[in-house]
Amino acid sequence: MEQKKSIIKPPNISATIQCILVGWLGSVLIEYLINPGPLNALSTLSEMSLLRVLLTATAFTALLLLLQIHTHGALLRWALFGIIVCLSALTLIQSFSSAYLVFCILTTLLVLVYALKGANSDSLPQPYTGKKVNMCIWITVVLSVGFFLVVSIWTVCRVKTFSTPSYDFGIFSQMFYNMKESGMPITTLERDGLLSHFKVHMSPIYYLLLPFYCIVPKPATLQVLQAAILVSAVIPLWLLGKQHGLSPWLRMLTCALLLLYPAYSGGTSYDIHENAFLTPLILWLFYALDSRKGLLTALFTVLVLMVKEDAAVYTAVIGLFVLLRSVLGKKENSQTLTGMLILIGSVAWFLIVTGYLSKHGDGVMTYRYKNFIYDGSGSLFTVIKAVVMCPMKALYECADGEKLEFIKLTILPLLALPFLTRRYERFLLLIPYFLINLMSDYQYQHDIFFQYTYGATACLFYLVVVNLADIKATKLRLVTQTTAVAVSLILLCQTVAPVAVQYPKKYLLNRSNYLQTQQLLDTIPSDAAVTATTFYTTPLSQRSLLYDVRYTSKETILGCDYVVLTTTSQSCYEQYASDGVSGFDNLVSLLLENGFTLDSQLDDNFQIYRKA
Repeated sequence: MEQKKSIIKPPNISATIQCILVGWLGSVLIEYLINPGPLNALSTLSEMSLLRVLLTATAFTALLLLLQIHTHGALLRWALFGIIVCLSALTLIQSFSSAYLVFCILTTLLVLVYALKGANSDSLPQPYTGKKVNMCIWITVVLSVGFFLVVSIWTVCRVKTFSTPSYDFGIFSQMFYNMKESGMPITTLERDGLLSHFKVHMSPIYYLLLPFYCIVPKPATLQVLQAAILVSAVIPLWLLGKQHGLSPWLRMLTCALLLLYPAYSGGTSYDIHENAFLTPLILWLFYALDSRKGLLTALFTVLVLMVKEDAAVYTAVIGLFVLLRSVLGKKENSQTLTGMLILIGSVAWFLIVTGYLSKHGDGVMTYRYKNFIYDGSGSLFTVIKAVVMCPMKALYECADGEKLEFIKLTILPLLALPFLTRRYERFLLLIPYFLINLMSDYQYQHDIFFQYTYGATACLFYLVVVNLADIKATKLRLVTQTTAVAVSLILLCQTVAPVAVQYPKKYLLNRSNYLQTQQLLDTIPSDAAVTATTFYTTPLSQRSLLYDVRYTSKETILGCDYVVLTTTSQSCYEQYASDGVSGFDNLVSLLLENGFTLDSQLDDNFQIYRKA
């Protein structure tokens, strides 16, 4: 007897994802209709119910699958578009701003393209097999050397001109001194007492620099090493371009784009940070994944996780991207297991490290997302709940007025290439850019002159490579990258160059004064306990006991052997100020009353007091 075929067709992965998205956003729309409110008010989020959103989303998704709606892909795409339009309109009524309006329009246009054309399912470009062009390699080498020299000179001159503060370079400089002496990443400067830096940030990646630091154990060495780390990203970027079929000329232009990218060199303006490792290591991880090198994938996943506790965000997103790319692609190209292992491993590591920091250290710095923490819990999981309940809140926070300049300086040089794709799984790689740089209201995370851009930069440049590779017209590719390089150069000259040049100029103009100051600092014995103002802790950091005047107690200052003060910054002495008397004068009086004498001074701006 002939068996009857089932009339119910099981949905494919793509259709299931569409149903989940429509179900989730549909439930979000209902929740917002129940609890409408301004997006800038946390009370709006506190009135919403995560459980209700999840239950409604599950019910909608199940209904869509049961009714076989997944067989009508266009219908689901247009449903998604309609929901986005409704959410945008409703939230704009409650929380209008011109920037948020632009964000809503751009989001709607992206979903409109999806509704009209669907996803791109063309075969991916093959690795480049053409002839090598040595000229392109040499141009890339010259540009890399130029970047290394400029960044090294700029940042070393920050050290030479006493422009590096305790927070953070003075801390790292003392930490490396102690790592050389004892192998332990301990400081007294960071929290006014002996403390492992790994109780503030878990960054064992620093040990990779220790052998080089031991050769030349000076603060300036760390600045040069940072320049070397950053310029090394050119290697995996070049290899990625080759893996995705880009010609040598396009690879050279892409590497030039990275080296001229304002946020790349700009991030060094606040001195060495572990984040500098993120760009090269994440690009190496992408290369290992795309070239299907299992051991390299494992190695660079671990190395990225060693950078910092929040580096797990990048590897988790990459794991999710690889997993989704794999299930949507051809079975013979499957990396499903690899993606799952990276994702699970990243989440597990993040929970372990944050648990350790919460119990034995300073905890995770969740205050940087206080604009999402509606329940007062101080938990990052609250941020996740907020985004699940009201994703338009995330979009609204990204459209904050002060972040527009940052968006211009990070997206305009790339000609928005990371967004120009119909392979929608790639949009997952934009999560770090939005989550780390735009959603937070911590001002430094959306400033190109701080180190928080390096992880997102790796993801953005990977998207530049793969999206550029999808462009079939060779001339259009060349024009696109040439234009991007030109735009990046113009923005670099307008923003970063004026900042970079001031430190070498400053050093050359006042070299004799800086040398005299350094000579006086060198007279302080290396085994002496010292308290100093913020810009003199770096040159004094090659010692076990060092404190910052502003962040230490009166008892600690009086217990030290030497105190180094400056008269040019009164903010260092605010805690000692009284009516009619400056904090500096009160502190000096305190020192003199407790057995300190003026040991040396320079131009009445720089003074060293020694305990008798």
